[in-house]
Amino acid sequence: MSCGGPHNTDCGEVLDHLYEFLDNEMAEGDCAKLREHFEECSPCLEKYGLEQAIKALIKRSCGCDDTPSDLRSKVLARIDSIRAGQRSGEPVVEVAPDAPVHGEAGLLAAGQAATPAE
Repeated sequence: MSCGGPHNTDCGEVLDHLYEFLDNEMAEGDCAKLREHFEECSPCLEKYGLEQAIKALIKRSCGCDDTPSDLRSKVLARIDSIRAGQRSGEPVVEVAPDAPVHGEAGLLAAGQAATPAE
């Protein structure tokens, strides 16, 4: 995507870093380069506006759901368990991506239905 005009910052580079810009995860100097590019390049500005609108819509639509307290407790307990294992020098284990959320006989909840990290 490009407007065809010469730019100090290439359109591809701008679009590669668009989400970092939207999430305020860039250094100010890099943000200034992108803002300058948006002033010069209407296709990139349009893409930026679209992505900004989508992000706002998602925030409005999905930001109101509360996390179930039991799920939150389980996740925090698992994080604490992993951190404790790292401090004691135990190998870190990861749950297999295709593992069921609720393991048989509570094995997953006990941290036993995991595969070693590679």
